[in-house]
Amino acid sequence: MAFKFIKKAMLGTALIGSVFAGVAFAAGDGDHGAYEMKHPHWHFTGMFGTYDREAMQRGYQVYREVCSACHALEHLAFRHLGDPGGPFYSEDYPNPTDSPLIKGLAAEWDVPMIDSDTGDADIRTGLPADEFPDIFPNAIAAAASNGGVAPPDLSVITKARTDGSNYLYNLMMAYGLDLPHDGSVTIGPGQYYNPVMEGGVIAMAPPLIDGQVTYEGENAPDATVEQMAADVTEFLTWAGDPKMEQRKRAGFATLLYLCLLSILLYMSYQRVWRNVEH
Repeated sequence: MAFKFIKKAMLGTALIGSVFAGVAFAAGDGDHGAYEMKHPHWHFTGMFGTYDREAMQRGYQVYREVCSACHALEHLAFRHLGDPGGPFYSEDYPNPTDSPLIKGLAAEWDVPMIDSDTGDADIRTGLPADEFPDIFPNAIAAAASNGGVAPPDLSVITKARTDGSNYLYNLMMAYGLDLPHDGSVTIGPGQYYNPVMEGGVIAMAPPLIDGQVTYEGENAPDATVEQMAADVTEFLTWAGDPKMEQRKRAGFATLLYLCLLSILLYMSYQRVWRNVEH
C-alpha cells in the first residue's frame, strides 16, 4: 500500500516537473531566445471588461495601412465596424449602413464585382454592406506571393490561437532576437526567427516599425511598435468576438436574476413550511 502511494507521488512529481519544464521552454528560457511573454493590461478582460474604442480605431488604421496588404478579414463586413460595441459605433446612426463614417471607410476599399451587362470581372468602390474583400484571388496566389505560405485570415485569429490576444501581441513584438546557440532553429531563405511562433520560424517579415502609421488627434500616442501592436490586437480581438460586451451584460443580468430568484424561493420555502415540523 505504501509502495503504491510512493509510486503515485513520484509520478505526480514527475508530471508537475514536466509541465513546468514545458512552460519554461515555451517562454524561451535558456538558449531558446530568452524571450519572456508579455501580458499587457487589456480593457476587455474580466467580467465587466469592455473594448477600448480609441485603441480599436487606431488598430483598424494599423490593419488598413499595414496588415491588409496580406491578411484578409473574411468574416466581417464594413457595416460591422459601426455596430453597437464596434470601433466606429455612433448612437446617431443605429443602422451603420447610414453612417457617413462607415460609408467613407468602405469607400477606401476596392471590391470585386461582375458586370451585369458583359459578365466580365470588374472593380467598384466598397459599400457598407460589403464584406471585406479577399486580398488574393485564391490560396495558391496568396502562398506564391508570401514565400510559399498563405497568410492566415485575421478575423478570428485571436480565437484560433491559445491565449490569442497575448499571443498575437507578443508575435509582433518578438522579432529581432538572436537565434538559439544550440542550433535547434534553422532559418531558410525568406524566413525569420520568432520564438513565439511554434518552431521559432515564421515566413512573415517584421510587420511593424516605429512611425509606420500616423495617428491623428491632439492626444494621439506615438506610433511605436509596442503601441501599434497593442492597438491592432485590440481591434482584432473585437473582430473575433464583436458581441462580447453584449454577452457580458446579458450574463451579468442573468446571474442577478438567478440570485434574486434564489432569495425569493428561499423566503417562500420558509413561509410555506414555517409551521411544519422538520
